[in-house]
Amino acid sequence: MCRTRETLSHRLKTKAGRALYALRKQTVEPVVGIIKSVMGFRQFSLRGLRKVTGGWTLVCLAWNLKRMAVLRL
Repeated sequence: MCRTRETLSHRLKTKAGRALYALRKQTVEPVVGIIKSVMGFRQFSLRGLRKVTGGWTLVCLAWNLKRMAVLRL
């Protein structure tokens, strides 16, 4: 993880560093935004990593089923 400007500057001078930094342009936020706004999922009701992982899996399953139903029509 970059801590200083010098570290980031050095990293951007290398080919591998530029390729890694370019990955930040990829975004998954539209799906997360749709899950939050359309599906109304804004917070987890359970505590603990295992339970939250299970809850997120169910949310993703619901999104994928909804998406498949739309694409099938």
